Amino acid sequence: MNKIAIISGITGQDGSYLAESLLKKNYTVIGTIRYTSNDTQSKLKNIQHIVDNDKLILEYCDITDFSAVNSIILKYKPSEVYNLAAQSHVGVSYKNPISTININISGTINFLESIKANDRNIKFYQASTSEMFGINTNCPQNEQTMMLPISPYAAAKLCSHNLVQIYRDSYGIYACCGILFNHESERRGENFVTRKITKAAASIKMGLQDKLYLGNLKVYRDWGHAKEYVEAMHLMLQQQKPEDFVICSGETNTVEDFLKHVFEYADLDIQKHVIIDPNLYRPSEVPKLWGDYSKAKEKLGWQPKIKCKELAQIMFDHDLKSLGVK
Repeated sequence: MNKIAIISGITGQDGSYLAESLLKKNYTVIGTIRYTSNDTQSKLKNIQHIVDNDKLILEYCDITDFSAVNSIILKYKPSEVYNLAAQSHVGVSYKNPISTININISGTINFLESIKANDRNIKFYQASTSEMFGINTNCPQNEQTMMLPISPYAAAKLCSHNLVQIYRDSYGIYACCGILFNHESERRGENFVTRKITKAAASIKMGLQDKLYLGNLKVYRDWGHAKEYVEAMHLMLQQQKPEDFVICSGETNTVEDFLKHVFEYADLDIQKHVIIDPNLYRPSEVPKLWGDYSKAKEKLGWQPKIKCKELAQIMFDHDLKSLGVK
């Protein structure tokens, strides 16, 4: 029988890749989008190539409104729900902590409450984050590593992470969390440092800009490709019992390493074009993220293929091509 899946945040990087994947698996996909006065076409750019698929249905839904979430659950009676909608930028969470907390917790509890009330057979996936490990640099980090968040974003995500565990244990709901480490792609928002670097490098290569301003280059991150990570999300909901999984590349690199990968590939001089701007430093910074995906490999049969250097090249090639270079 054809499965129905709800994806909140379908227009984002992860949501768009997951929608593609589920449609190929013959799911009917219900994608929720937030109503804004902004241009709808630009908001849909990540899913423009699948928007005419007759198995894709888009619905306006404010996930912070329980009645809206409940209506979607009652209307479509999904077998799976993937909660990917969030204010997902760490830096923005310092500037807008209240809205970050509201969006990143309310959506989770609203879906869980609706599932509890209507159909506890619905399987629920929550997008957790490696940022929850915060200042704990005991590496490599796995599902048992203590979480010590240091940003409003990470604190909100940890609250939702705990709520999933509570509803799973208390009500028998099939609910699980993917503790995803940094995952990027050609669809990454331009306010994230990886995309900022690759887009600027392409523009510098084409003579459209000269300088790239960056903050702290010495932090370590574990980077993989989002297209691979969404496959792990789906696998988590196909198991006999719900469990949380770390999804990562298993390697760690500094922002400076990523910058070097891009600029060396583009044949650009970092010293000539990159300026460190202290104003771009965050109030607090997670010093080191380096994950261990052993559990996912063992129980899900999942492991990453694309690592940091190849990822940097893929993203740069895309941004160069978008400027008209074949």
